[in-house]
Amino acid sequence: MKGTHLGEFQEIVMLSILILDENAYGVTIQEEIDSRMKRKTSRGALQTALTRLEEKGFITSSYGEPTAERGGRRKRYYQVSNKGVVVLKEAKDLRQDMWKLIPKLA
Repeated sequence: MKGTHLGEFQEIVMLSILILDENAYGVTIQEEIDSRMKRKTSRGALQTALTRLEEKGFITSSYGEPTAERGGRRKRYYQVSNKGVVVLKEAKDLRQDMWKLIPKLA
């Protein structure tokens, strides 16, 4: 999987999905990111990232049951795929390797 590009925001989205586990849908992902990053994330930016991650095969999604509180609409839940986990681990390893190479911070 070397050479597969994963942007910083995409990485944060995927990590948030993993943190939220079975409760990872648009609103909760956005809230998780906002609380961790200490800034407001736009719904459009999140949806764009989710779409691109799914197109790359890094995440999958499925719909839950309709709920009365949402006017009968279903939530779309996200999961990180095995391919996504591999890419995340590669990104983590690359960052750790590079940090170790900084003479004054290692």
